[in-house]
Amino acid sequence: MAKKKKKIEEKKVEEPLEELEIDFEEDLDLEEELELLDTEDVEAGIELREELIDKDEERKQLYLSCGIHIGTKLLTGDAKRFIYRQTNYGLYVIDLTKTDERLNIAAKFLSKYIEEGSDRVIVTSIRRYGKEPVKKFCEVLGCKAVINRFIPGSLTNPLIDTYIKDASVVVIVDPHADKVILREAKLARIPVVSIFDTDDTLNGIDLAIPANNRGKKALGLAFWLLARQIMLELGKIASEEEFPYTLEEFTSKIVPIYRQEQ
Repeated sequence: MAKKKKKIEEKKVEEPLEELEIDFEEDLDLEEELELLDTEDVEAGIELREELIDKDEERKQLYLSCGIHIGTKLLTGDAKRFIYRQTNYGLYVIDLTKTDERLNIAAKFLSKYIEEGSDRVIVTSIRRYGKEPVKKFCEVLGCKAVINRFIPGSLTNPLIDTYIKDASVVVIVDPHADKVILREAKLARIPVVSIFDTDDTLNGIDLAIPANNRGKKALGLAFWLLARQIMLELGKIASEEEFPYTLEEFTSKIVPIYRQEQ
């Protein structure tokens, strides 16, 4: 029997955040840009002069250094609401106030399903830089990680060995790369939370977290922040400072190809 799907209103924001400011004081060179995006096909040069988010200097620098705000050169109609501006080189910059908002909303939502050792929350990534953050996230919170091939039918066919009968929420890194489980979750009427880049669409996604979903630093930061906020929601820690895990533990150790050749 198909599970009853809980709808999440994409347009509602329950807790508006304060206006945030970030100034980009230096241009990024090609090497820095590649490190943030972790792709091998980026044109040289990027100039960012933004005012995005201002909570404290340390947090501001953390966002910038991980490139969680850097989108692609493509923009879908669904992603427009999350965009701050476009750079001179065509890259779309994600509004980090939206990222903050959605991380907090996602943490509050997922905390209702987190049960250590259960299969209620399924977290998956096909992207190479997403596998380690997903694995660590699930290790910390007791979710089920799917970092290898997702077997079709695992959410819809109770007759196969890989069927996950208790699945209540699916978390994915990339709607394009994780399209198999996304499509199956939609059939099974299971809510989907997804990291959402500028070239993604909301088809099948119930809650989008706008962020760079290609860079290894960005993915590490997204899952680190999400895990920390969930633990706060669950009352397992009383403050952010009590979170016992480092950002490095959530970040992939894979070295980009362009760096291996140096």
